[in-house]
Amino acid sequence: MSVEKTLEDANRLFLKKRFRDAVSMYDKVLTINPKNIVALNNKGYSLSKLKDHENAILCYDEVLQITPDDKTTLTNKISSLRKMKRYEEATSYCNQILKTLPNDPITLYHKERILFSLGSYADAVSCCNIILGSHPENGEVLFDKAASLAMLNNIDDSLDTLAKAVSVSQQFRIKTKDHKAFAKLYDNTRFLQLVSG
Repeated sequence: MSVEKTLEDANRLFLKKRFRDAVSMYDKVLTINPKNIVALNNKGYSLSKLKDHENAILCYDEVLQITPDDKTTLTNKISSLRKMKRYEEATSYCNQILKTLPNDPITLYHKERILFSLGSYADAVSCCNIILGSHPENGEVLFDKAASLAMLNNIDDSLDTLAKAVSVSQQFRIKTKDHKAFAKLYDNTRFLQLVSG
């Protein structure tokens, strides 16, 4: 079976969310061509879907040895590092991408999430504002901005932003109930009206 055909089969399995089977197929490709960038990156991504972030990162690192600035791989690595709470490392990769692509929304999204986790709420808001400059209807980013503003005790702006997020999707009403940023607003009338709909 050709490398291309095996890679296609692996990608098909990935799209069907059969991640373990996909990893086996990517391994077949890598037995034939150990430096196949697509197979390495996609194997890493499959492993991350299986929450095996350590091994996912090993795959991404192999790709980055071949192409150090591969944006897709860097982004995937940032995602795995973030899920492992390796925030400082993840931030340095975000900054590597943002040096050449300062307004890249995906990288900024990861960065604002990292900054929130680190308690750098004002910086998280700044990242959100850059994304919202070109994607004003991005509900996830609006929600994250509202959360950071709440953590900064900027309640009116937080609720204005949360109202925009809820107008994009009702899911954000539900999401507020489990989010630490909004716990302090449970006695705020406007907040309660917003989340009860």
